[in-house]
Formats: sequence, structure tokens, C-alpha cells
Amino acid sequence: MALLMMILRKMAKNKWLQLNLWFGLTVCVALFSSMPLYSHAILQRTLYKELQLLQSRESVYPGFIRISTTVASAKADEETAKRIAQADRFVRSIPERTGLEALSFYQQRFTQRLKVYGADASEQEIRAQNTAGGFKALSDMEKRVRLIDGRMPADRTDGVFEALVTQKFLLAVKRDLGEELIAQSMQDERIRFRVIPVGIMETAPEADPYLPYLTDEISDGFLIPFEQFEREFTKGGKLAISALEWRYALDIEQLSVDKIDAFVAADRDIRRYFKGRFGVAEVNIPATATAAAYQGKQSKLDIMMLALYAPVMIMLVFYLYMVADLIIERQKTEIAVLRSRGASRLQITGIYAFESLLLGLGALAAGPPLGVLFTKILGATNVFLSFVQRSALEVALDVGTYKVAALATGGAVLLILIPALLATRVSIVGRKQEMARMTKMPFWHKTGLDFIFLGAAVYLLYNFTRRQEDVKRLALDAADLQIDPLLFLMPAVFALGAGLLVLRIYPWVIRLVYMAGRRWWPPALYYSLVQISRSSGQYLTIKMFLVMSVATGLFSANAARTINDNMESKIRYAIGADMVLMTRWENDAPAFSGQMVPQQGQSGAGLAGPRRIQYAEPPFEPFRELEGVESVAKVFRKEDAMFVSKGGETGKITLLGIDTKAFGETAWMKDGLLDHPINRYLNLIAPNPRAVLISRSIADAAGLKPGDPIRIYWEGVSQVQFTVYGIIDYWPTWNPLPQREGTGDERLAKPQLIVGHLGTIQKRLALEPYEVWLKLADGVSSQQIYDQLMQKSIKIVSLRDAKQELILSRNEPFRLAINGVMTLGFVISMLISFFGFLIFWMLTLSGRTLQYGVLRAMGIPYPQMIGMLVSEQALTSAAAVVIGVWIGNLTSDLFVPLFEMSFAAAEQVPPFEIVRQLSDYVQLYAIVGFTLAVGLLILAVRLTRIRIAQALKLGEE
Repeated sequence: MALLMMILRKMAKNKWLQLNLWFGLTVCVALFSSMPLYSHAILQRTLYKELQLLQSRESVYPGFIRISTTVASAKADEETAKRIAQADRFVRSIPERTGLEALSFYQQRFTQRLKVYGADASEQEIRAQNTAGGFKALSDMEKRVRLIDGRMPADRTDGVFEALVTQKFLLAVKRDLGEELIAQSMQDERIRFRVIPVGIMETAPEADPYLPYLTDEISDGFLIPFEQFEREFTKGGKLAISALEWRYALDIEQLSVDKIDAFVAADRDIRRYFKGRFGVAEVNIPATATAAAYQGKQSKLDIMMLALYAPVMIMLVFYLYMVADLIIERQKTEIAVLRSRGASRLQITGIYAFESLLLGLGALAAGPPLGVLFTKILGATNVFLSFVQRSALEVALDVGTYKVAALATGGAVLLILIPALLATRVSIVGRKQEMARMTKMPFWHKTGLDFIFLGAAVYLLYNFTRRQEDVKRLALDAADLQIDPLLFLMPAVFALGAGLLVLRIYPWVIRLVYMAGRRWWPPALYYSLVQISRSSGQYLTIKMFLVMSVATGLFSANAARTINDNMESKIRYAIGADMVLMTRWENDAPAFSGQMVPQQGQSGAGLAGPRRIQYAEPPFEPFRELEGVESVAKVFRKEDAMFVSKGGETGKITLLGIDTKAFGETAWMKDGLLDHPINRYLNLIAPNPRAVLISRSIADAAGLKPGDPIRIYWEGVSQVQFTVYGIIDYWPTWNPLPQREGTGDERLAKPQLIVGHLGTIQKRLALEPYEVWLKLADGVSSQQIYDQLMQKSIKIVSLRDAKQELILSRNEPFRLAINGVMTLGFVISMLISFFGFLIFWMLTLSGRTLQYGVLRAMGIPYPQMIGMLVSEQALTSAAAVVIGVWIGNLTSDLFVPLFEMSFAAAEQVPPFEIVRQLSDYVQLYAIVGFTLAVGLLILAVRLTRIRIAQALKLGEE
């Protein structure tokens, strides 16, 4: 108890330092806790949204399961009945296998089809009657069908079957309710059954909203009580069973990311069980494909987030180590005295371990709830440093989260014990020697960690650069955004190594500056140069802390901006405008043939081919009348047109026909892709209806230049001559990158493009369907346009909406993680930098009270004392910020381009480029400037409160 009280009093003595150390531990635990919380929550939300989309797209409840199988056995024997009972038991276990509760369930049985006629039918009527139907049974029949006439059938044992029928079937047999029918086997006329229809049924949607029984799916036949069917046919064997069916509606809201493996495995088990067991089986579980796509995503996202958090974690390591070291630095003399009086290293370490454990328990209590807050912030991030009011992520703490938090706490506690463990090695004599020698080389430089980190980062950079060249050369594809976690870890390691290397050199630079002007430096600057050059190791931690804060903050900002800008530019470029749609054109194409498919390599001149389809252009004026549309353009696209150059070279091209004025007002084009602004090219060809722009691939292949003639045609269309007016490298929607010519083909083909006047193409070549490009006014939603299109009854064949595709892209889990973590990391880095800066300088000032007192006693005026502080801050903190900016920009230049590997090389248009936004630099400089200003203000106030007599008395003691 006495030991505990001693530890608590010691912690209270350094309460502000302990509080800051607890703050760092808590943030560390919160960050680690947020990783599994975020990956689970965001994947759960996107999974649920995709299941909702599945329901709206295919009009099927995502939890729907349908198992149907034919029964190959020609007769109902005991073995078949046994296997059916086993199948029933297996199906009943499906909810348990999937981990989802059943909202609804029913099963059906079907016999072979029978010839049906009235019991009083004549021989002639029997021969003429072609109506057929079998017996069928439905579990819970009374609850699932609606009677529109008659009553429910009774389970009779006198050989007569009462049944429900549909109105359609009753009309087909030409009898009324209550009139006896005969159901006769088509293979054996001796097998007959007496059936009395007692009720007419129809679908009752309100009976089961999840799994309604649709009477019109199989409208013929007799629906009899399930128990009677089982007794007479399944077990009784009076008629062969032809098919079995089971249907479930599972509670899909219970399908969490944790249950995906069980759900997919259950689907696999169901298919394996029914394959060949009875006959031909069909298993329909629509949610499986969507769920299977999420298998393994959580582990990948966890790894991704760990890599994303790496720079922040390094910052936290510096922060925790710095604060722990400052605490131990103030207590080193006390530790040395304890060692000199017989205390063992283990005993002293145990005291600090218990102290750290108390802080760790506090962090473990507060960290996970703070992690929940971090997770919600991540979920609300739209792009870097931008938040939106989207629905909050559903986050819940579980055992797994606390396990991760406990591991993080344990690692952090061990980290902050390192300074204490190192301090226990020093005796009282060694401590006095340390205090007299302040020029000892820091551990980081003594072990050469700067060279190790830089070497590792440069080696990985070299390997990634080679991989990037291979990706570009081979035009490899990528299914979606697949960020390599090392792309985030490498820059942090590089920044750390570069920062340590620069700070290894920096003291020598200070010495050179001091030597160069020591005769002329004013006292304040002279003092600061001497202090920093002689005690460089004292400032290494804070300088490295600031360097890492600024460098990683800039890299995070540049990386996030670059990824977001390139992904969004790619979407906008690929679509070409805010909205692109194609309407239905009436034509004279035969119904069986569809649109004519041109044969590559055939000329339209002088060759007899299939008749060209004639199209009727729909009205265009309704698009101009749409409210909220700034401009609208017609864009004709022919993917399989051909060209012939003056030298006879020919090739397949993409032909675009445009109205230059409307196209320039509507299309989206990124600046810098062309040698001149796109409107200059449009103005160039506008006066001449036969003027065209050609891609550089055509110019290089055919040796064409402006002024040369070129002929264009496609199958069924005669050649028409145009004139080349310009050469372009890019054009909205056109991908100039080499593409594989076919599946399994290693050869790469350069796409070719010609842009001409739509009017000339329609008059001289052919009138064919064109796209309609829309540019929307600011603030106009896509839904407003959709509603107007529906009101005008415009028949849309295809539609691409840039705004909606951008929203989908921003909601992609991996992109949300990048933006969210980088935003959170940037904010946390700046926050802990502020606290770390204040703690370091306040303790430094407190430790140099005697020194400042002596200077004041020597007659140094207060303004010069402030000048000393400003000079010291400028040569340490401000210099570290400048170094951090330089290293951050260098890291961005070297590593941000590697993110291009995360996209399909053959689809990366526009080209990948680094994006730097001025606002990020302004925010960074503002935060750092505010930190330095507040720090100087606090230090100046503390300096004014130093009393000379008290300081000198402290020195005597």
C-alpha cells in the first residue's frame, strides 16, 4: 500500500506530463481499435447497400432461397421416400448453416402430369380433351392462398381428393366447382384418381410479404392438403413424384461480414447435397454472388488501414517516447540515487512498470470508445479534409476490438518503459558525467538507423518503379482499386530516414554558421548558435517530431488529393459530360437480326453486302427544354469505321461526329492534355464542314499531317473524303493507350480516332443513332433530370451519370479508408505536434531556469532574452518545419506516382499526375504557425515570471 501511495504521489507531482502521456496512450489505443471497427462497419454498410441494390434491380428479396429438383425415379418407392425425408431435414438446417433466421418458409411436392377430364365426359370428349395437370402440395396452404370462390379442401380417406385449382385451369377442363374430375396417368390408363375441385385460389401477397406463393407460376394441377399428399404419394407410392421444391426467406439484415463465410459455405453445401441426389437440381440464392465478393475484404482492409495508419503510428511512437523520456529525464537523478542506495534495476523498473500499467489501464478504458468516435469520423469523410452528412456507421464494441486494444496497450506500455529501463543502468557518478557532457551522439545516429531506413525505402522504391514500368508496358488490367499497403508504409520510412539524415548533418551546418559570423552575431543569436551546436542531441527528438509531422501531413494531403483527383478525372473523362444517354431510334431492321454488325476489313465501296438499316431520328428539342440543363450536344460514335490515307494505308478507327459549338459548351476536358485548349481545336475545324482532327496514332502510322486528305467509310457506306486540320493526343471519352487486341493476345494495338462534323457525317455518310450529352447547371440533381425524362416519355436505351458514378466511387470502402484515415491522421498529427511542442519547450525552459537567471543577473535585458528564445525557436522548430516541408514534397514526388499501379494501366486516362492543393499548405502552415506563436507566447510569459534570486538560490541547492 505504501508503494502504491508513493507511486501515486510521484505521478501527481508530474501530473501534466502524466496526463499528456495518458493522452498519447489513449489515442494510440483508439487508432488500433478503430481499424477492426471501421473495416467491419464500412463493409457491413456497403454489403447492405449492395443487397438493397440487388433487390431493386432484380425485384427479388436478397434473403430468398429456392431449391428445386426433379425426381428421376419412375415410381415412388420406400427408398425415394427415405431420401425425401432426409432432404427435408437437410433443408430445415439451412438457417442454422447460414447463421440467419428464417422469416418465411414453404415447400412443395409435385407428381407427374396426368390427363384431366370430367367424370361424366363422353368418349369423344375424353379424346378431344388436352388438359393435363398433376397433384401438388404446399405446406401451410391455408395461410398462403386466397380463396375467391369455394372452400378449403378436406383431407379425405375415401379415395376422393378435394383440391384447390386456379380459374384458368378450371376453365380449361370445362367444369365447375364441385363437379368430379378424373386424373388419368398418361402411361397407364388403369391408374386413375377421382378429384373434386372445391375452391378457386389466387395469389395472396399480403399473406407473406417476403415469400408470397404465386399461384400463376404453375397454374395447372390440383393443390391438395400437404399431409394427404405425403400419405398417398410420398409414402403411399400411388403415383410417382416428379419434382420437389423448398423456398426460404432468410433475415438478410442478419448477414454480417462475420457470417459471409458461413453463408457462402452453406450455398456450396446445398449445391453439393442436391447435385444428382434426385435428378436435375436448381439452386437459386441471389445474395451469394454479392456476399462472396466480400470474402477476404475485411482482412485486406485491415492491412490497408494498418499501412495507412503507419505514419500516424510513427508520430505516436515519437510522441510517447518523447514524453516518457522527458518524465525520466526529470527523475534520472532520483533513479541514480536509488541505485546508489542498493535498489536493483528490477525494483526500479517495476515501479515504473506499475506506473505505466496504471496509465495503460486508463487508456484501455477510454481508447475503444474514442475509437468508435474515430470510426464515425472516418465514415463521414467524403474526400480529404471534407465531411458530409451521410448516415452514421453502425459501430459496436466487441471482444475482438478489446483484444486489439489490449495488444496496443501492451505494446505502448513496453515502449514508454524503455527510457526508464535505460536510466536504471546509470549510477550516480554516471549521471553526473552525463549532465556534464551534453554532446553525446543520439542512439538513432549511433546505430545508423537513418541509413537503414533510407536504404530500405530506396530499395523498395526501385522495385516498385520497375513493377510500374512493367504494368505500363504490358497494359495489365486491374479489376478495381487495389492499393498495395507498402505504398503507404514506404513513404513514412523514407521520411523518417531522410529526417534523421538531415538532422545528422544539421548541427554541422549550425557550427559553420556560427564560425562564419561569430564576430558579428548579436548576443541573442550568438547564444542560440552556441547552445544548439553544443547540445544538438537535446533537440533531436522535438525536431524529428516536427519533421515527421509536417512531412507525413504533406504526403497524406498530396497522396489523398492525387488519388481522388485521378479517380474522379478518370470517371469524368470516360463519360465526357455530366450525363450521357442514348435514346431509342425507330428503324427498319428485321426483328430477328437486330442491328447490322459490320465485318472488319470490308469496304463499303462497290461491294454488295447486307442492306443498310434506315433510322428515323427522334425529336431533339425535348432535351433542350429540360430544366436545369445548361447545354446539350449530339455526339455520334462509330467504333468500327475505317480510314484510307493518301498513301493507301487503311485501318480501323473510332469516328466521332460533333457540333463544334454545342460540344465545346457541354463536354468536360481536363486542362493540359492537349497542346492547346480544346476550344481552339474546335474553332480550327468549325469553318470547314470537311475538316477533321486525327489522333497522333493515325498520323504516325499513316504519315499524315495537317492539310492531307483522308477518306472515311464503314460497311455499307461509300467512302467520303475529308481534310486533316489538326492532330490530337486526347479527346473526351477516347482512350489512346495501347490495348490488347483480343483475349489471350499478347499484341498491343494503338487505338485510332477521327473527329469530324456531325452534319457532314449524317449527310455524306449515314444517319445513325447518336449520343446526347448534357451539362447540368450547378445545384441540379440527377433525379430532377430523370423525372423530366420520364414525364416527357423519352425512351432511354442507355445512360451514364457522372455525378452518380462519382458518388459510388467515393463510397467505395477502400477509398473511404484512404480519405478517412489520411484526414484523421493529418488532424491527429497536428494535434499531438501542438501538445508535444508545448511540453518539450515548457520543460526545457523549466530545466534551464538557473541559466536564464544567471543571464538576467549578468544584465541581459528582457528583450534580448526574448530574442534568444525566438532565435532558438527559429533554428530548431522553424528549421524543422522547413526541413519537414522539403522532405514532404520530396517524398510526394518520389512515392505518390507509384499509386498509378493501383489502377488499370490500360485505362489510366487522363495520365496520372501529382496533385497539390494550396489550401492544404495554407492549413499546414497556419497550424504550425499557430503552434509556434502560442509556444513562444507561453515561454515568454514563463520567462517574465523567473525571479533572479529564486533562480540563483535553486543553483546553490
